[in-house]
This record gives sequence, C-alpha cells and structure tokens, in this order.
Amino acid sequence: MRSPTNESLGDQAAGGVLWGVAQKWTQRLAGFATVAILARLLRPDEFGLVAMATAFVPIVYLLADLGFSTYIVQSHDTGNEVVSTAFWFSTTAGLTLCGLTFAAAPLVEATLHVSGVSAVIAGLAPTIALVGFSSVPISLLRRRMAFRELAIQSSVASVIGQVAAVVLAFGGAGVWALVVQSFVVQLVSAILAWRTAHFRPSRTFSRRHFVEMTKFGTRVTAVEFVAVLRLWAETAIITAVLGVTGLGYLNVAQRLVQTAQDLSSAAVVPVSTVLFAQLRDITQRLTSAYVRALETVYVVVMPVMIGLSVAAPVVVPIAFGSQWGDSVTPVRALAVAAIFTLGATLDNGLYYGLGKPGRWLWYAIVVDGLTVATTAVTVHYGLVGVSVGFIGVAAVATVVRWFLVRRLLQTTWFVVARPLLVTAPPALLSACAGLLSLRLTNGLPNIVALAIIAVFVAGTHVLSVRLLAPKLFTSTGQMLTRRLPWPKAVAKQPGDAPVTESQPD
Repeated sequence: MRSPTNESLGDQAAGGVLWGVAQKWTQRLAGFATVAILARLLRPDEFGLVAMATAFVPIVYLLADLGFSTYIVQSHDTGNEVVSTAFWFSTTAGLTLCGLTFAAAPLVEATLHVSGVSAVIAGLAPTIALVGFSSVPISLLRRRMAFRELAIQSSVASVIGQVAAVVLAFGGAGVWALVVQSFVVQLVSAILAWRTAHFRPSRTFSRRHFVEMTKFGTRVTAVEFVAVLRLWAETAIITAVLGVTGLGYLNVAQRLVQTAQDLSSAAVVPVSTVLFAQLRDITQRLTSAYVRALETVYVVVMPVMIGLSVAAPVVVPIAFGSQWGDSVTPVRALAVAAIFTLGATLDNGLYYGLGKPGRWLWYAIVVDGLTVATTAVTVHYGLVGVSVGFIGVAAVATVVRWFLVRRLLQTTWFVVARPLLVTAPPALLSACAGLLSLRLTNGLPNIVALAIIAVFVAGTHVLSVRLLAPKLFTSTGQMLTRRLPWPKAVAKQPGDAPVTESQPD
C-alpha cells in the first residue's frame, strides 16, 4: 500500500487543496452549465421529483458504507486485513441495499402520495451498489493524500455524467436525464478509483476489526443519518405546504449556493480531515492548523457568498431563466447561511480527524432538530420564511460550536470565534458596496450588472481586509501566491509512532 514519502505533511496538504480547488472549479462550472441547460428543458416539478428521491437514497448510501471509509482515513492501522474487511462488508451491503431500495420504492411513493417518485428511486437504486463497491478504494486514496488523482477522476466522472444528462434532456428524457447522470457519475468514479488505488482485497474478513470499525462507523453514520432525517422532514414539510413546485424552486437555489461553496471552500475540508488526523497528538500545532484553515476559508469565501446574495436578482435569470424568479429570495438567504455553515464543515472534519464522531453526533441531533422545528414554523410564511429560518439556525449553531471546539482544543472560545469576528466587518462593508452597485446598475443588462457588482464586492472586500485585518491579509496572500501556510510536520506511516514537531512555530 502506498503512503506519503518525503514531502512534508504541510506541502501535501497545500498541494491537496490546490488540486481540490482545480477539481471543484472544473466539476462545478461544468455542472452549473449543465443545470442551467436542464433548467430550460425540465420543469420545476421534475427537479422536485429528483429532490424527493435523492432525499431518500443517501441514507442507503450511508448504510452501505457504515462509516468504514472515514475509519480508514483516520486510523493508525490500515493493513490488508482491515481494508479487506471493510471492502467485503461495503460491497455486500451495497448489493443488498440496492435490491431492498428497488423493492421499497412503491411503498415510498404510497407514503409520500407523489406520483412518479417510485420510478425515480428505483432508477437510482443501482448507484447504491456502486457506492459500496468503490468506498474503500476512494478512502485509501484520501488517506494517502492522493488528491491529484481524486481530483482528476472526479472531474472526468462529473463531466461524462453531465454530458449524458444534457444529451438525454435534449432527447426528451425528462426527469430520467437526472437519474442517468447520477448513475454514470458513480459508475465512472468507481472504475477510475479501482484503477488508481491499486487495491486488491484478500479473502480475509476479520471479526475483531469489523467490530472495531463498526463502533467508530456507527457514530459517523448516525451523524449523517440525522442529517438525512432532517432533509426528509424538511422535504415533507415544504412539499405539504408549498407543493412540489415550491420544493423545486428551493432545490434550484440550493444547487446554486452549493456550486458557489464548492468553487470556494469545499476543497479544504477533505484535506483538513486527513491533516487533523495526522496532527491530533500535537495540540499546539493542531490548534494552529485549525485556526489558519478557518481564517482562510472565511476570508476567501465570504465575498463569494456576499456577492451571490446581493446579485441573486441578476444571477438567477442569467443562470436559469426568468421563470425561476421565485428562487431569488432562497438564494439570497442560503448564501448568507452558508457563511455560518463554513465553520460547521471544518469542525466536522476536526472531530472526525480526532476520532471523536460521538461528540459531533450530539451536536448534529440538536441542530438538525432545531432546523426541522424552525422549518415547520416558518414554512407558513412561504419560501421567504423558510430561507430566513435557515439563517437563524445557522447563526445559533455557530455560537454553540465555538464553545464545543474550545473544549476539544483546550483553548479559549475567542480563539475559535476570532476568525469569523475578524472577517465580519470587511464582509459587512462588501455587502453595502454590493447593494449600492445593485441599485446603480438597475436597468442595465444582467450580465453587465453582474460584472459591476462582482468588481464592487471583490474590490471592497480586498481593501477592507487590508485595512482592518492586515495580518490576515498577509497570510491569505501567502496562501494564494505560494502555498497554504499549514504548520510543518512529518507525515506518519501506518503503525508509526505519533508525529512530533519538526520545527518551532
């Protein structure tokens, strides 16, 4: 099994982020173009059907993997006996759950009382087997920090799936264009992962390792299960009050905001999880790495989200067409909420990297329960109410995480909160500049207005960070011009002693 060689862990982490960013830009820009095309060929209710089906299928993905892939990424022991045990379980579970999902699809449709969702769920069932088959090779590549290979194969799979979806949509396939896209992406990803990982499972299945992985993995799965239950509940509540069409408007808004997140921050998260696992025995270095990662994510992503929130009235028509005007308000609110949830994604990686998924589970239960309760109240005020509710929950959850992470890292709450507090004033100035530019560009062509708003927001953000947070401006500049300033450390090999500091901070 391959493992990191002579590169420092910091260089590997920085290189992983850069490859991840390249992959996300390739994948999401192509995906954004695909969604823009499909939005003109498919109806809102067809997007709503897929949204309902994909709210059901991910829970089965989780059961097929049972958190074993996350265990492999952070574990000290990844011998062939461990990974073979994980592979045979994931593959068997994937095939079994694929059959059960296909059989249960009519029951789901009868329960939801939405015609057509059964066929969509049955069409997505084969992707479950593919997820189980490929989870171990992909987790091995992540553990080796082979982010270049992961970036390339993910981009290739995404582009091929998007091309298939567009071709089918032009051919009149309707909702099946989205179903086939999901299948093709998983199929190509599985083929490329096996080819790249050079993993060949033995016939070994260790009961001892299975029990150990299950103890860890069930906590990881429980976190994701809670998130899926929240998604189910939200989908049911929104559909019951606002209908499938309302759900479709919200789903398109979520896709747009997710694209912006992936283009700006998502590449840091998988890299940081591995890095935190490597540094978990060095408290000072771990805290430093966490704070730097959080600062970098906030300072880079805030102007993107603010720009999207301000420019939503011109972005949505450009991207999807004027018929999607009801998605403008959800886009604005979700972009603001996304600023708060940036910290949540990094904190999730921190808890998993330190091997403490159980603590994160309790946080997830409380926050997701609050989200569902808030949605049940605010949905009666339409999409505007639901969207504002998301912002409120995200803000409250952020404050709660400050105190949880403080205890985990044995530091003060201000150390954890400071990255957001420092970047908030420049963000507010950028938002004011964006709103002013939106007003000034009223009546101009949408594409011209978007360009002007982007210049106003980005320029104000850069200048305000330079004046109000000069140290953060300098460290971010170092990241962009060279590589991320991760703390230096020596990469651990499976079974090695804990990492020790290689140089003073």
